[in-house]
Amino acid sequence: MQFGIFTVGDVTTNPTTGRAVSEHERIANTVEMAKLADEVGLDVFATGQHHNPPFVAPANPAVLMANLAVVTKNIILSTSTTLITTTDPVRIAEDYAYAQHLAGGRVDLMLGRGNTGPVYPWFGQDIRDGIPLAIENYALLRRLWNEENVTWEGKFRTPLQGFTSTPRPLDDIAPFVWHGSIRSPEIAEQAAYYGDGFFHNHIFWPPQHAAQMVQFYRERFEHYGHGRAQDAIVGLGGQVFMAESKAKAMETFRPYFDHAPVYGGAGSLEDYTRQTPLTVGTPDEVVEATLGFRDYVGDYQRQLFLIDHAGLPHAEVMHQIELLGTKVVPQLRAEMDVRRAAGVPDAPRHASLLAARAAQATDTPSADAGQMGSVETGVPRAPKTDDVTGTRAEDR
Repeated sequence: MQFGIFTVGDVTTNPTTGRAVSEHERIANTVEMAKLADEVGLDVFATGQHHNPPFVAPANPAVLMANLAVVTKNIILSTSTTLITTTDPVRIAEDYAYAQHLAGGRVDLMLGRGNTGPVYPWFGQDIRDGIPLAIENYALLRRLWNEENVTWEGKFRTPLQGFTSTPRPLDDIAPFVWHGSIRSPEIAEQAAYYGDGFFHNHIFWPPQHAAQMVQFYRERFEHYGHGRAQDAIVGLGGQVFMAESKAKAMETFRPYFDHAPVYGGAGSLEDYTRQTPLTVGTPDEVVEATLGFRDYVGDYQRQLFLIDHAGLPHAEVMHQIELLGTKVVPQLRAEMDVRRAAGVPDAPRHASLLAARAAQATDTPSADAGQMGSVETGVPRAPKTDDVTGTRAEDR
């Protein structure tokens, strides 16, 4: 089980002071967050990709990952998300393979469509093509990472003739891919088709929605022959704020919630903490609430928390990371290990994918290979748009 944090990199005015940090401060603070997350033993640090205010999450997350590779030692560097729709797959293949080399394999990706309409035309695309773009671009990205001398032609970019992306992935093992979505069953279908991970952001929506999306992905993962439904690789998002008492946590967090760009005016803090996975309370209450996610999605492999949104002061964000690393995650690891069903795989890492390939080549069992579960290493045919859009969660 992997635990970590993700950031969307917003620059939001602190509602209690009226001050917003500068872009430079926010970027420097993000690096400090990742360093502390590594030091306190978290497993993953993930960054969003944005091209518009009020966000300074990098337009190219690989740039931040390359910097973090130097200042961290153990933590996996991921994205939340990489925009597969408006970012050229050739650039994704090149940039993230390079970051993967710099980080010694400590890199994976979460791919997403992006839901900011104006961004699409900035890169010559139409948001109405979001699903077809995600399908076509990812099919090409896989080929670029798994093949040399790629000849390809599609709808949304110029053809390629005998093209080889460089550098090649470290050890010829491409970064593991998660497909992130809140509400698109087509993206869950895509993840299942390839045997990749599915990450449900698990913020804003009630638990039954997450349960339906994850169950759909699991069923389709099994349908495509990657293993049992319970072998599917699932990640969840979440948001927390902690203090020494629930009353103190609610009092402190309330002004940030009320003025947050994504929450403000949409409902009360009490409504959100009752109806969604947003958890505001003590570390023990965060542990209890997070353990409850397993009740409706089953055993899963990655849990990421948003802890720096809505103008929270940097010192408070760092305190939240300390609490996660010292008070919350150790309890969650212990409890998740006890409750976990036998045979459920871990999330793939570079080392486990490498061991699995070696074991496959020699036809001998490997302890590390088991970490990979049933995630495939081959390259299936690229799905057509109809393969993905033809099946929806409500049709199960």
